[in-house]
Amino acid sequence: MVPAWQPAANAVDSRAAKEGTSAMAGLYYEQFFVGQEFDHPWSRTVTEMDNTLFSALTLNVQPLHLDAEFASKTEFGQRLVNSMFTAGLMVGMTVNDTTMGTTVGNLGFTEMKFPKPVFHGDTLRARTKVLAMRESKSRPEVGIVEFEHSCWNQRNEMVAICKRQAMMRKKPA
Repeated sequence: MVPAWQPAANAVDSRAAKEGTSAMAGLYYEQFFVGQEFDHPWSRTVTEMDNTLFSALTLNVQPLHLDAEFASKTEFGQRLVNSMFTAGLMVGMTVNDTTMGTTVGNLGFTEMKFPKPVFHGDTLRARTKVLAMRESKSRPEVGIVEFEHSCWNQRNEMVAICKRQAMMRKKPA
């Protein structure tokens, strides 16, 4: 059962708007809360070129991704999209609502899982949930946020899920 997701937050900084400066789309540490959920508003259809180019650029010559004849004889009957492309797309679709311009960097990814395969022509969308937050012990201007990102296809099947730990900037004083 897919939970009821809230629309993605729009992180408009009203002070920046009044001052005529531009605000980042991402949220600052203080704007997150445990349990917060984002249903990211865009989707992306994965193409053969995405898969071929990503696999070639990363030197992944696995025939399951590149060789249609080989893949046709597997239990999938067709080429699979490279799972690292799926992971990158899943996280990439979350950036605008969560971390664009407000993250210092990723600290790690854990529990990466791919419960269903992705094929050429699948249309993917992403969801995010804030799992945990804590102040940084060494850097008072940042905090650590743990996200759970999930990726869903057009059949409403989860195709990827992971936890991501990100170092997030606090609001400027």
